[in-house]
Amino acid sequence: MVLAVIGAGTVGVGSLSGQDEPLVVRQLEFHGNHAIDDQTLSSFIATTNSDWFARTPPFRWLGFLGAKRTFNERDFEADVERIKLVYRKSGYLDVGVDTAVRRTPDNVYITFRIREGPPTYVVALTITGLDTLPNARRLRRDLPLRVGDPFNRYLIQATADTIALRLQNAGYPTAEVFQSYDANRAERTATVGLDVYPGMRSVVGDVAVTGTEGIAPSVVRSLMTTRAGKSYSRQDLYRSQRNLYRSDLFRYVNVGIDSGRYGSAADTVPLMVRVIEGRSHRVRYSMGYGTDDCFRLGAGWTARNFLGNGRILDVSGRLTKIGIGEPTDFGLQDNLCQSLRDDQFSRKLNYNATVSIRRPAFLSPKNTAAISLFGERRSSPKVFQREEFGGSVSLARVTESQIGYDYIYRVAEGVTEADDVNFCAYFNACSPDDIVRLRQRRVLATLTARATIPRTNAAIDPTRGYIGQLEATVSSKLIGSSSFQEFVRFVGDFSWYQPLARGVVLSWRLRGGLMFAPQVALDSGSTAFIPPEQRFYAGGANDVRGYGRNELGPVVYVIDSASIVVDSSGAAPDSSFSAARVEATGGNTMTVGSVELRLPTGISSRLGMAFFVDAGSVWVRKESAAPFRLRITPGFGLRYATPLGPARLDLAYNPYDFPEGRLLLNRSDGQLVELRQDFSKSRRRGFTIHFSVGQAF
Repeated sequence: MVLAVIGAGTVGVGSLSGQDEPLVVRQLEFHGNHAIDDQTLSSFIATTNSDWFARTPPFRWLGFLGAKRTFNERDFEADVERIKLVYRKSGYLDVGVDTAVRRTPDNVYITFRIREGPPTYVVALTITGLDTLPNARRLRRDLPLRVGDPFNRYLIQATADTIALRLQNAGYPTAEVFQSYDANRAERTATVGLDVYPGMRSVVGDVAVTGTEGIAPSVVRSLMTTRAGKSYSRQDLYRSQRNLYRSDLFRYVNVGIDSGRYGSAADTVPLMVRVIEGRSHRVRYSMGYGTDDCFRLGAGWTARNFLGNGRILDVSGRLTKIGIGEPTDFGLQDNLCQSLRDDQFSRKLNYNATVSIRRPAFLSPKNTAAISLFGERRSSPKVFQREEFGGSVSLARVTESQIGYDYIYRVAEGVTEADDVNFCAYFNACSPDDIVRLRQRRVLATLTARATIPRTNAAIDPTRGYIGQLEATVSSKLIGSSSFQEFVRFVGDFSWYQPLARGVVLSWRLRGGLMFAPQVALDSGSTAFIPPEQRFYAGGANDVRGYGRNELGPVVYVIDSASIVVDSSGAAPDSSFSAARVEATGGNTMTVGSVELRLPTGISSRLGMAFFVDAGSVWVRKESAAPFRLRITPGFGLRYATPLGPARLDLAYNPYDFPEGRLLLNRSDGQLVELRQDFSKSRRRGFTIHFSVGQAF
């Protein structure tokens, strides 16, 4: 029975009360549904609700906010039957659906009233055809349908598909599963039978390759995770296809059974690999803007199958600090790039030039080896500037479960420019001689091991799953580093994503790090020296957004002697130190966490918003002057979807002043003199704005 409560006239099938314009759906609700949620039911019906802004006062009265969906009478009548069909296939055979519809001259308000009734339960599930097979218990384990579940035919199909796929991955390419069931409506019970026909257990035969021109078929076969003589696995075909795409040699790949040469009674399965090679040469470029880089440019050139065997030659370059760094200082630090106006380490153009050769399928289809040469100048605002030239050797391995392992040896000769304050405040290198020694050009060699577990549904903007990463870096004289640059560094990172409703995602992230370094003898005394560019810093668009880049954690204050104002007695009151600069010194320990709720705005499918709370601390273990201080900053942001990821504007509230730290006087002769040990400075504003591309995590 379908009950219609009419508010403004009666609407017949196919008519709209003589109106030229269709009615706008201002409400679509489900009442009485418990077994199936609103979102699932909405996906099965044709009638669609308008966006939140288009149905919620006072926003809807503006008329231009949110997408408006119109009402179709025929679709609506069919929707009642669609809901009944979904419930009956889900085991609720006695379901009833009524409707309440209220119409006005321009709008329609719809409510589906559902009486689910008691479900029919599965009392017996029989699976035949598996007992004679090896690993029969594994084939039966954790199936979607179990005895005692509602008689859900979607789950019956999913169970049959699961068994068939497991058999196809275990060497049975022609495995099939047939379904049968019997339902007793009066007793509300059902029995389900699955008859399994595994077929012939088979191994992979020869692998034919078509579509290659400049790339040898042997290179294609070397990239595949399956080979002749190996037990057939449908999953191996997908992995092989993924490996071929990942090699960056092909723009189309299809790996499958060669049906023209395969018979169902054969115990070998011939494969056919169809590929279309990518262009032999590719040029790319990019441009952008960020609060920490000002304007930036990038360009690259890639040569595929360089010197044969699938090698890839890549030449790339990048420029940042355009507009504020010499020789491209256009004065943008006074307007578009104000956050870098007082940063002495952004006064030179940053660059990177890299030449690398990559070899896919190095010793194994799971491995990719690379050799690189590079030269670069990079800087971190208010912390350091590093210029170096060197090279690296790396091996990347991706396992069958998609866990990635990276092993990188990197060696470079370079020099790090940091403020004298950094060396004096935390390395006890306050004398000019010590600072000169630490600034000398030296060799830094590092060996890094990294493990990554990606379990998300998208790489750029994930909405479900998690990703974890653990990294360890060692710098030692044993691998070529100078004695002044020895350390051990550990970093862990974990992010998690969970959809709560359509377009609504709850996510959180935890990141932490530890560093250790041996004592180094200086004229000022011994200290555990860690190069400024290797220390931990926090604050910025991608961690604790209530702070500017690198502002969270230990700081010192430095004031030039010319900026101090003395009173009539010759003393310098605290007010005279308001011009003191805040300099981040970093720490050897870090912890950062974020919770973020991402949801649509309803204005546009491309525009989203987010509410977040970030927290974190950077500190120096066993150092009373830089203890653990947890800082929590909430905020709000907007997201606009682009092909490169969401363009992000975040506004975060920060109620904290800068932490206490040493106040150092920079004398005209270059000497640093400590004025106070517990100086602090208030922040100019309580809100921090960040603009960037890509999610924070």
